[in-house]
Amino acid sequence: MKRTLQRIVFSAGCLLGGIQLWPAGRTNPATTAGLDAPPEVTAILRRACFDCHSNETRWPWYGYVAPVSWWVVHDVEEGREELNFSEWGALPEAKRARRKGKVIDEIDSGAMPPKSYLRLHGEAALSREEIAVLSAWASGSP
Repeated sequence: MKRTLQRIVFSAGCLLGGIQLWPAGRTNPATTAGLDAPPEVTAILRRACFDCHSNETRWPWYGYVAPVSWWVVHDVEEGREELNFSEWGALPEAKRARRKGKVIDEIDSGAMPPKSYLRLHGEAALSREEIAVLSAWASGSP
């Protein structure tokens, strides 16, 4: 029984060590046409959204440990594909206006930032005041 447990632990250790040989594709491409927004809006978005929705991802330590790193990279790639603030300025004005509305809809519905992200990144939680600032920006109000 003891020998079997030792083999299981040894095998699990070898497996975890072995999968580290397949690193995740963490990238931070250059910003092509970044976000042009008021400083208070940029600060909120940078803190709460940029890790998944920009090319300025701050990769956490667990983003370097497989298999968790694979999930983190997948989530960031998916987030950038959906909305990338590092390419915001390249979007036509009408599309930016629609995206602003979608950002607010996602925040208001509680879909963004995701609860799973907030568990490890409490600083990304948005206050009512911050949501009001983002809503004003999205609606074009000063």
